[in-house]
Amino acid sequence: MLLSITSRTPDATNLGYLLHKNPARLNDYSLNFGRAKVFFPTARPDECTAVLMIEVDPVGLVRSAGAKQGDWALGQYVNDRPYAASSFLSVGIARAYGSALNGHCAHLPELADAPLILEARLPVIQAPSEEVLKELFEPLGYEVQCSRLPLEPAFPAWGESRYFDLTLRGTLPLHHLLKHLFVLIPALDREKHYWIGPDEIDKLLAKGEGWLAGHPRRAWITDRYLKYHKRLVREALERLAPEPEEGAEEAVEELKEPPVEKKISLHEVRLDRVTEVLVEHAPASIIDLGCGEGRLLQRLLNKTKIPRVAGMDVSSRALEIAKERLERGVAQAKRTGRLLLFNGSLIYRDSRLRGYEAAALVEVIEHLDEDRLDSLEEVVFADAAPRLVVVTTPNREYNVLFETMKPGALRHGDHRFEWTRAEFQAWAGRVAGKHGYQVTFEGLGEEDPQHGPPSQMALFQRGT
Repeated sequence: MLLSITSRTPDATNLGYLLHKNPARLNDYSLNFGRAKVFFPTARPDECTAVLMIEVDPVGLVRSAGAKQGDWALGQYVNDRPYAASSFLSVGIARAYGSALNGHCAHLPELADAPLILEARLPVIQAPSEEVLKELFEPLGYEVQCSRLPLEPAFPAWGESRYFDLTLRGTLPLHHLLKHLFVLIPALDREKHYWIGPDEIDKLLAKGEGWLAGHPRRAWITDRYLKYHKRLVREALERLAPEPEEGAEEAVEELKEPPVEKKISLHEVRLDRVTEVLVEHAPASIIDLGCGEGRLLQRLLNKTKIPRVAGMDVSSRALEIAKERLERGVAQAKRTGRLLLFNGSLIYRDSRLRGYEAAALVEVIEHLDEDRLDSLEEVVFADAAPRLVVVTTPNREYNVLFETMKPGALRHGDHRFEWTRAEFQAWAGRVAGKHGYQVTFEGLGEEDPQHGPPSQMALFQRGT
């Protein structure tokens, strides 16, 4: 089985330093199921390719203790293990590229976290469908190119196989690519070759750190990686997204309504105004991105006739609270056929976000690190691309009027930043211009002559 990684970053041969391999040499490693070899068919300043080749010994596997027997007489000898990307390849990655996988580069440490122009190719990988491959890799920022392989090229009538030729292209640090492959290849493999125990959870969480928790298919990935061991899967998912058991509803609500704002009921003002704006524009469908405990959804279901209303949040506990709130506060007749709730992240592309005419982000952007706003922009304005987007966020200039706030403090402990009116308008104007929207601004709450309103709203619109 083969994995090729190509860098087209300037000084592309630095790929050798990152992989701790000399492009002029053949690197050979012993594995308990065969051998791993690393070689460089291309090593130029403008393009460098490293190939990891895993040679699996199927007879050796059969002879080894505890080897799984095939489902048919020769199944243990005749199978796809020698050529299809599988959990064997993940072991090979860890063996041959261990330092790179862990983000270490002894000779050029500054390159370890540097984004590179990378292309990875798996000539043979098993997958349920092309759609599944895209759902796994596109949210991580890859351009995915795949083609299903014929069962037997000489006999087209035999039909297509369950294998694909997969190519991934993206700009990212090398260790991110290796970690994505390390986790997702075994998740796609139907027969992980080694024993699954509790230590596999630690391995999954270590290699999934920073991306798996927010992946829209994280439950599917975890289930497949741990080969459907329910207890292990449940523990892994709980560790991926731990939620407080006591006072959870209050904690989720405070995330949207900081204590300093409660006296002026600012969150109610925001939600009422956003609902009014959406009613004015009468979209046929709307999604509340970062819906929290479902307060805006409750208004939309009760006060509008919008046929499709959806809510997405990164917190599974918040969605549980939203579901309970909506079941209590919205008649079943108003919910049935209109409401959809699902777990997801705003920093990974997700096909489920597409197809809505309007989107709302009410007090959401300030909960993201500023360096992740570019990802949110691509997800919402470039990929999902609704014709109407409503964004609200605090006005930092107003903070001096809150008596209980210390100078320079943010309104809530989970806020990563808070913008002035000029900063918000500059960001929104740039986003609108780049993605073909017109944007207008409005203050929310009682306006102070000097410091402006306590909150601010941007309305992005574009033609159909």
